[in-house]
Amino acid sequence: MSSDLAQKMREIREAETSGRTEFAQLIGFNKKTVESIEQAGRAPKGEMLEAICKQWPKYTLWLMTGQTNDECGQVSPEIERARRELKQTGTDTD
Repeated sequence: MSSDLAQKMREIREAETSGRTEFAQLIGFNKKTVESIEQAGRAPKGEMLEAICKQWPKYTLWLMTGQTNDECGQVSPEIERARRELKQTGTDTD
C-alpha cells in the first residue's frame, strides 16, 4: 500500500506542478521529504496526505481509494491531463 500512495502522490505532483520544489512548497513540506517518499516508495504520513487533499481536493477520492466520481468532481491525474489536452487541441465540447 505504501508504494501505491507514493506513486499516486508522484502522479499528482507531475500533473499539477513543475517539480518537487513547487509541489513541496504548495503542501508545506520540504523538497527532500517529498523526494525521499517518492524514491523509497514509502507511505506519506497523514499530515502530508491531508495537505495534498487540501491543495487538490479533486484528487481526494482517487488518492485514498483509487476510485473516481466525475459527477462529484473527483478525478485522477490521468483524467485531468486528458481534459487539459482536449482543451489545448480545441476539441473540448464544453
